[in-house]
Amino acid sequence: MAKALSCARTHPGKVRAHNEDALLERASDGLWVVADGMGGHQDGARASRLVVERLAETPLSGSLDQRLEQVRWVLHDINRRLTQDLTVIADGTSRLIGTTVVALLLVDSQAACVWAGDSRAYLWHGHQLYQLTRDHRLQERLIDIDGLSPQQAIRHPRAHALTQALGARNVVALDVVRFDLQSGDRLLLSSDGLHGGLEERALGAALSLPSPVLALERLLDGVLQGPARDNLTAIVIHPQEVA
Repeated sequence: MAKALSCARTHPGKVRAHNEDALLERASDGLWVVADGMGGHQDGARASRLVVERLAETPLSGSLDQRLEQVRWVLHDINRRLTQDLTVIADGTSRLIGTTVVALLLVDSQAACVWAGDSRAYLWHGHQLYQLTRDHRLQERLIDIDGLSPQQAIRHPRAHALTQALGARNVVALDVVRFDLQSGDRLLLSSDGLHGGLEERALGAALSLPSPVLALERLLDGVLQGPARDNLTAIVIHPQEVA
């Protein structure tokens, strides 16, 4: 197992009184998670907290692929619970209790991200920023399937509506990306309140800093200088001893 330095923080922002984001930092086991809850401040926080609590107690062993399957199984089980067990209230009606999720797994010089929703993973490599995940939003579907231009898609009244999230439907489609790490690579997991409040050049400038602590401070300070209407969460990871 390669070692990694990481720093994580979540903040309610400058408008919302409650924080529906949650994070998990298991650097010694090579697992980091960001979840952004939906369904009102109590239900959203409940859903995101369920993700990090379940993954915090999940034993991880074996190869990267084996660990990835262990995480995927937990996420599918959480989706089942959110859609079937937790959504029925006293009068028999139902409501949405859901959360986005992005998880990063690291084993030696190999890494994988698994996600649902619009929480993101970024890679800083060779002085360039790469978005590893692709948002599960209607905007992306309008571009990919309906052939709209990005400018046309963003004008759709529901462009930012999520097309995948834990708790949104009975079966969730989790996307996965696997990649190899090289010396000097840096990684960022973030909720949309964080990356939505900064330009990509600001994200890259923060990740170029020499420590996760400095990078995280730069990211949060940058968002909080603006309106910061949403909760914001970030985890910065510096893999070590990458071959």
